[in-house]
Amino acid sequence: MDQIRIGKFIAESRIAKDLTQRQLADLLSISDKTVSKWECGKGLPEVSLMLPLCAALDMTVNDLLSGERISSTDYQKKAEGNMLDLIKENEENRKSMALSIITGAITVIAVCALIGIVSLVNLPTPARILLIVFSIAVAVAGIAAAAMLDMKAGYFECPSCKALFVPSTGEYVKSYHTITKRRLTCPKCGKKGMCRHRITR
Repeated sequence: MDQIRIGKFIAESRIAKDLTQRQLADLLSISDKTVSKWECGKGLPEVSLMLPLCAALDMTVNDLLSGERISSTDYQKKAEGNMLDLIKENEENRKSMALSIITGAITVIAVCALIGIVSLVNLPTPARILLIVFSIAVAVAGIAAAAMLDMKAGYFECPSCKALFVPSTGEYVKSYHTITKRRLTCPKCGKKGMCRHRITR
């Protein structure tokens, strides 16, 4: 889905209703930063917010996901296209998650192999230092790549309000986590909690 187009459409519809970002946010019980994020094309509204947003801006969900007002003659065609886009997005999220797991596993194996070489093979000191530095670089690069794939694979679900959201890179990196959950602040309710990672909407 074209997030930029949808964001512009939300902004145009809000302005046509003579609402500020803060007023629209108050109607939806979210922060104005969330509305700004949508309008800048940096994310889509969570499923739980789509109907209230559409009601506030006098549009259909099909209009919202298409980024334009849909005529009755094109409605069915656009609805099918939007459904296919959601299926495609969910499939891409699954692939990103699988790549994240594979990247993490390969990184662990590579780093363990390099450490094994350093500790078991009789090497000159400069070569040993070089291998240690290389091991650290491989670990950092592998973890960073796996984290970026994981962050982009789906959404996190707030345990309090059940909203789905994608955290900022800074918040993602700073938060501690278990295998399936990460401690994040929900942009909708503002509460911090262990948010479950979900692949699909």
